[in-house]
Amino acid sequence: MNDRARRVAARFWPGPLTMILPRVRDCAISYLCSAGLPTLALRVPAHPVAQDLLKKAGIPLAAPSANKSGSISPTTPMHVLEGLGDAVDMILAAGPCDVGLESTVLDLSGDAPLVLRPGAVTAEEIAAVLDCDVAYDLGDRSHDVKSPGQLLKHYAPTIPVRLNAVDVAAGEALLAFGSLKFMGLRGGGFARDLPDHALRNLSADGDLYEAAANLFRMLRDLDRPENKGIAVMNIPDQGVGIAINDRLRRAAAGSAG
Repeated sequence: MNDRARRVAARFWPGPLTMILPRVRDCAISYLCSAGLPTLALRVPAHPVAQDLLKKAGIPLAAPSANKSGSISPTTPMHVLEGLGDAVDMILAAGPCDVGLESTVLDLSGDAPLVLRPGAVTAEEIAAVLDCDVAYDLGDRSHDVKSPGQLLKHYAPTIPVRLNAVDVAAGEALLAFGSLKFMGLRGGGFARDLPDHALRNLSADGDLYEAAANLFRMLRDLDRPENKGIAVMNIPDQGVGIAINDRLRRAAAGSAG
């Protein structure tokens, strides 16, 4: 921990922000937790059940995400059960996620701070705390990955995802954002008349934080045999919208193959 890390921790912990920091020479944490890198990723979650678990354990806990690599992230206990089934002995169930996106990952192991995975805590908010520029490094990678979520094909449903849709093709479901007034169906008709299995709106009011909270749950809702694909309306690429678009872009790349 250095001065920058302490300032970030004081502002955002406990909460949805992970910091990547250099390992010290006498670090007692297993190298298995570093994935072959000279760094560790640390987070202090805000959820009261997670807090209680950590306090009762009395030691740092290491864990992967509660889903198979590359698949849509879980945001409810039922999602975990559907994805992992008998692969886990127990699910510590405590309701749905509040934020709905994985934590922001901030790399503080180099000279300049970098956001490797965008989330609810934005680079702009971190920059205000550190009083310096904080850039995004969202490169699509197949190797030398420093953070979960940097792989190009990630968060993928089983059917194709089409981004920045201005209409809905035959057989497609619609993942909407904001008003549906001008969203139509190819060949005629209105998107608002789509059946329930083919329509979800991340936020009818255009609220990016509401959209983030709904993203993975609604992708799961639309990822079903009745739908041939998912058309996604444009999401503003600002604030937490950067994180939403990052997940959608990787979902589209992962489902295309």
